[in-house]
Amino acid sequence: MNAVFFEKHGGPEVLQYGPFKDPIPAPDEVLIGVKACALNHLDIWVRQGLPVVAPMPHIPGSDVCGVVLECGKGVRHLQAGQRVIVAPGQLPVHLAEAFAARDSYCPEFRILGLQVQGGYAEKVAVHERFAVPVSDKLTDEQWASVPLAALTAWHMLVTRASLKAGETVLVHAAGSGIGSFAVQIARSLGATVYATAGDPGKVERAKKLGAAEVILYKTRDFAEEVLRLTGGRGVDVVFEHIGPETWPGNFKCMVRGGRMAVCGVTSGPKVEVDLRTLYSKQFSILGAFMGSLAELHQVLELVERGVIAPVVDQVFPLKEAADSHRRMESRRNFGKIVLKI
Repeated sequence: MNAVFFEKHGGPEVLQYGPFKDPIPAPDEVLIGVKACALNHLDIWVRQGLPVVAPMPHIPGSDVCGVVLECGKGVRHLQAGQRVIVAPGQLPVHLAEAFAARDSYCPEFRILGLQVQGGYAEKVAVHERFAVPVSDKLTDEQWASVPLAALTAWHMLVTRASLKAGETVLVHAAGSGIGSFAVQIARSLGATVYATAGDPGKVERAKKLGAAEVILYKTRDFAEEVLRLTGGRGVDVVFEHIGPETWPGNFKCMVRGGRMAVCGVTSGPKVEVDLRTLYSKQFSILGAFMGSLAELHQVLELVERGVIAPVVDQVFPLKEAADSHRRMESRRNFGKIVLKI
């Protein structure tokens, strides 16, 4: 098969397009013909050398939509020709965390395109429980845009932060894939959403997704704007995936007892925290690492019902993966960047 892979860490230029050994499905696995694979910031971090051991040479890509080509003889619930998406987070069903729907809390939790070979390829093999049938409601590119970003946003807002109707939430980078889902999920829960964006062209698009107000963080102090918009009160929840660029402002604009759900480090992995502020205002900082297979099924149901929808920014041919990475790193995208295979 053809695939995009890298043999050393570095910039987009390390991504190579060419022949790669076909995956061979185990008896309980299905072989999937990949139709589309969406990008995530995880792909960038893995390419740059995220401190997690990835098999080398390595194929990145966690968000796959495709068609079942072949079923192992032990497969019971799928058949060739079915259209599926792949659960990006994978945990053997016999482990306790899988029974408790706490997949990502387990040390054995694996992510497609991180600890195992990913979806920047013509084929991928996965256990049948991680291949989830989907309808014809969306295109391949749209379905590929759903799994990781929507699941992580749901896990952050619902499972970790327990966002409720009537509360207020600040969503950073509404134009990102995860940010665009967070705005929609928060609004569907009945929360008031304030969002940030770096480009004036993203303001109206973020409002159409459900943001009450959008703050251009490059020209305005987002914390001061949040306090102004909330009459000095601040927000109940901060949806944080940026890092040191935003943490100081987050602490300024949360209510006492506010919660901050954290999943990313786009601007860097280290921050400084004034512990006096943390404990005196009784903030909760909630780490979030993707989510469970059970949560993914909840998210897919929302998509099938039309409650939330993926936003596709731009589609690149697989062989132009390096250019797709450059677009993501430029932060010019609104929504998901997708590779068409």
